[in-house]
Amino acid sequence: MTAARVQAPAATARPTGGHSRGALAVVAASVLWGTTGTAATFAPGAGPLAIGAVAMGVGGLLQALFALSSIRRHRTGLLARWPLLLMGAAAVAVYPLAFYSAMHLSGVAVGTVVSIGSAPIAAALIERLVDGQRLRRRWIVGALLGISGAAVLSFAGHGGGAAAGGDGSPWLSTAGILLGLLAGATYALYSWAAHRIIGAGIPSKAAMGAVFGLGGLLLMPVLAVTGGALLESWTAAAVGAYMALIPMFAGYLLFGWGLGRVGASTATGISLLETVVAAVLAVLVVGERLPAAGWLGAAVVLGSLFILGPGRTAEKQAPIPATGLRR
Repeated sequence: MTAARVQAPAATARPTGGHSRGALAVVAASVLWGTTGTAATFAPGAGPLAIGAVAMGVGGLLQALFALSSIRRHRTGLLARWPLLLMGAAAVAVYPLAFYSAMHLSGVAVGTVVSIGSAPIAAALIERLVDGQRLRRRWIVGALLGISGAAVLSFAGHGGGAAAGGDGSPWLSTAGILLGLLAGATYALYSWAAHRIIGAGIPSKAAMGAVFGLGGLLLMPVLAVTGGALLESWTAAAVGAYMALIPMFAGYLLFGWGLGRVGASTATGISLLETVVAAVLAVLVVGERLPAAGWLGAAVVLGSLFILGPGRTAEKQAPIPATGLRR
C-alpha cells in the first residue's frame, strides 16, 4: 500500500514557534489521559470493554458534536480522504478495547508499558514505510529513553503481571501482551491518519471530530452490551462521564491541536508522560507506594520529553496524498 504523493505547499509550512506549542498541547493531553487509571478504580464493577467504550465512544461523539459545523464546512475535503478517515475511525474504535483489555489480562504494568511504549515505535515505522521519513537520531534517543523510563516506572510501581491485575495465567498474559501491541499500533495509526488529514489543510477540529465521531459510533454497540455496570451506581456513572468528558473529549481536542504542529511519532513519544502522571496519582490518590526505582523511571521519562519535544525546528510535513491511500 503506497501513498499517491502530491506536494501541498500550504500544508508544509508551520507557524513560528508552532512546534513548541504543539508539544505543550500533547503534554497537556497526556496529563489528562494519565488520570484514567485512577478514575477507573472508583468503578471496580465495570469491565475493560465498558470502560474503553464509554471513554472513547462517548468522548468521540462529543468531539463530533463539538466540531459539527467545522465538519460540515470541510465535508468535501474529508470525503476526498475517506480511506484515511475510515482507517483512523477503525483504529479509534479498536484502541480503547485493546488497551484496557491488555491491562486487565496482563496487569497494569505490563499492559501499560507494552501499549504506550510500543506506540512511538509503531508511529515512526508508519511514517518511515508510508511517508518515507527518515528516523532522526534525536528522536531515536528520546524514544528509547522514554520507553525505558516508562518500563522501569511501571514495573517498579506495580510489580508486574499478576500482581498488577492479571490472573497469572501464561496464556492470558500473552494475550494481554498481544492486545497491548495492538493498542500501541492502533494509537499510532489513528494519530498518523489524523495528522495526514490535518496536514492536507483540514482544521484539526474537523479532522479529529470526524475521525473520533465515526470511531465513537463504532463503539456504541460495545457500550450497549457491556455498559450496564456503569449505571449501577452514581459513582460508576460519574466515572464514565468523567472519562468521556475530560481525558477523552478535552484531552483529544488538545491532542488534535498538537498534531497539527508536530509529527505523529513525536506526539506518541511525548505521550509517554501519561505513565508518570498515572504513577503519581496512584501514589497520591489511590495510596500506592512507589519505590526509588519508580521515581528514577519517572525522571527518565520527563527527561526524554526535552529531547522529543522542543528544539526540532526543521521537522518536515510529509507529502499529502491527493486521494488518500491507494493500493
